[in-house]
Amino acid sequence: MQDDALVNYDFHCPYCDSPLTFLIDTSQGSHDTWEDCHQCCAPIQLQIIVSPVTGELDSVVAGRDDDVL
Repeated sequence: MQDDALVNYDFHCPYCDSPLTFLIDTSQGSHDTWEDCHQCCAPIQLQIIVSPVTGELDSVVAGRDDDVL
């Protein structure tokens, strides 16, 4: 893993609206993952989209665990 593959992503928890920052490893390519909110401990589903051409982070969709992303 290279340091330039790590991207800080800021957003708000879909449950409690607390501001959060997650470190995303773009070297993994596009993938889905779950992270817990640091404030309310609820599971957050993250859909991470990485460009196959540039390897850069294109988008992140965050939703509740029971949302279908």
